[in-house]
Amino acid sequence: MFSEAETLKSASGATLALRYEPARGAVRGILLLSHGLAEHSARYAAFAGCMAGEGFHVYAHDHRGHGFTTAPDAPRGQFAPKDGISRVVADMRTVRDHAVGRHPGLPVVLFGHSMGGLMALAFAEAHPADIDALAVWNSNLEPGLAGRVAQFVLAAERMLKGSDVPSAVLPRLTFGAWGKAVPGHRTSFDWLSHDPAEVDAYVADPLCGFDINVSMWIDIFAVTFADASADGLARLPKKLPIHLVGGDEDPATDGGKATLAFAERLKKSRLEDVTTTVYRGMRHETLNESPALRDPAIDAFAGWCRRVVAQKRQAPEHT
Repeated sequence: MFSEAETLKSASGATLALRYEPARGAVRGILLLSHGLAEHSARYAAFAGCMAGEGFHVYAHDHRGHGFTTAPDAPRGQFAPKDGISRVVADMRTVRDHAVGRHPGLPVVLFGHSMGGLMALAFAEAHPADIDALAVWNSNLEPGLAGRVAQFVLAAERMLKGSDVPSAVLPRLTFGAWGKAVPGHRTSFDWLSHDPAEVDAYVADPLCGFDINVSMWIDIFAVTFADASADGLARLPKKLPIHLVGGDEDPATDGGKATLAFAERLKKSRLEDVTTTVYRGMRHETLNESPALRDPAIDAFAGWCRRVVAQKRQAPEHT
């Protein structure tokens, strides 16, 4: 569990469920966590504890439509009837400003997993001066033709039955297909991790695996294509440190191929500090993998964080 939990009123009108783990020892910076689709921030408590031990104040909130965050326009499974991504980004800005207000002068690292990585990148492109480093783990920012087909299907569903109801097709194209992609799978969620206990915890969690409305799926694909566009990436500072992670057994990222392809896209956009690792034997939830897989990935991330915040502290004030 996180050490502290509170609610925070967002500029978007949402009441955010916010969790905090204070830094231990010498303080290095602030780490903001952005969770994935159909889950919630409490699942990141162990990771938060590790990073707090590295000297980071860790903040994690439930995105609108998830967990214990509430908003009049965001029932579970929906960001908002319209402008969903801008509202998610506004919530993230509220959390960032709250954390910086409590700990002024510290470097800010933004971490996102899967859908949370898409939102973290959207935040970085909307507010490039508000973070000092960005980590995008297990996110597919190369949806390609399959993504365009999904958008067509979603448009048809919206026309036939509206956008405030669960999609009947996308779960089969995503979660369903990914579950079947694991040979000899024990459950339909084995694609998340090799650790049976972590998979069972996800399946048993009433705040995980819920239905996603058509509008949220539409928002997710729209922001994916927008984030990875040349115009979107051009908004990022060229020296922004970016940390990408994938797994070669993760069906959600085509075995990590999407991670590598996005890294190339970043380099073509002249981003100068891109670190990319596709871990062998890793499925989708790197942070919830078996310890032999998970721990080296977290250690490498902690080392990257130490480097980037040290660079920030050493940089001249005008840069």
